Amino acid sequence: MSKKTEILRSDILDLAAYEKVRNQRRQEIAAIKNPRRLAVGPRSTFHFECYETMLYQIQEMLRAERGGEDQLKDELAAYNPLVPKGTELVATVMFEIDDPVERARFLTSIGDVDKHFIMDVAGEAVVVRPEEDLERTNEAGKTSSIHFLHFDLTRSQVAKIKTAGTRIMVGVDHPHYGHVAIVSEETRAAFAEDLAD
Repeated sequence: MSKKTEILRSDILDLAAYEKVRNQRRQEIAAIKNPRRLAVGPRSTFHFECYETMLYQIQEMLRAERGGEDQLKDELAAYNPLVPKGTELVATVMFEIDDPVERARFLTSIGDVDKHFIMDVAGEAVVVRPEEDLERTNEAGKTSSIHFLHFDLTRSQVAKIKTAGTRIMVGVDHPHYGHVAIVSEETRAAFAEDLAD
């Protein structure tokens, strides 16, 4: 896989060309996404993104909405910030609850959860910041079911993630939702692929 940090107009296939490779691309992207998916507690899943996952997302949005060049500009603007830039990891976090009443109750109970995401690399805390300009908790205290996070890594943390066997923890330390997960070696290796040498 590449370590590209930006999706360009020239990377996008036209709809006819994409249809020809879509089934193969879906299989390839599943293999890329699986080690980058991390359950943290019973209700949240962290989907760590990379160039390939965001390129796939843009192609699928263009295929579904068929908005042409105007849509493409919007998709590039929306998804390029979620492509890791070499010294960061980026995740889409989803809180998944099927029942709408229970979902509303839960999301209200974890207001400002965007201030409570954590990552630890070999005992060192990582700076976690939400995607800029996106307020995820409303005035009533209810948070969104989807959050976009950047994990800003030091050079030392990048080197440790690239080292086999490094212990990495990802979690949420909100008073009403406190859970951590230990990253598997397969996931650590996937993280390493997204970081600059």
